[in-house]
Amino acid sequence: MKKLVFLLLLTPIFAASPTGFAIWKSEELKSFERKLAPKMNAIKSANENIATYGSYRIEMVHREGDAEAETHVNNSEVFFIVSGEATEIVGGTPVDNKTVSPGEIHGSALNGGMRVELRPGDVMRMPANTPHRMLVAPGKQVTFMVVKEPVN
Repeated sequence: MKKLVFLLLLTPIFAASPTGFAIWKSEELKSFERKLAPKMNAIKSANENIATYGSYRIEMVHREGDAEAETHVNNSEVFFIVSGEATEIVGGTPVDNKTVSPGEIHGSALNGGMRVELRPGDVMRMPANTPHRMLVAPGKQVTFMVVKEPVN
């Protein structure tokens, strides 16, 4: 009987996770700041796809400079700020828009729009077809998780 109780107590330790289950602990998410910083491109941004579930995609992004203005036609986004700080411009009128891939439109700036300050722990959802742009002040950085969710 004692062996049976002991085995039952150990079962959760060895039980398999449900299909599709994932967890990213706080320290792991914070480590992306150091991991991605050396990989930044010309606009001081680096990203890494960390999971794909059907048409949903989850990325970690590190920025040390302003993003281009973006409009995503086919997906909305949910941002989870892990470290640093930034200002998001939401809405407004895009400047010099160009289609960079199907459903992805980038511009050089946004005129007008609402400004939202972002800090660690903040969560923001960006609806599809909403122009937006992330600004990072000189000497600052921001690292965040973004979940791209399809709208079609």
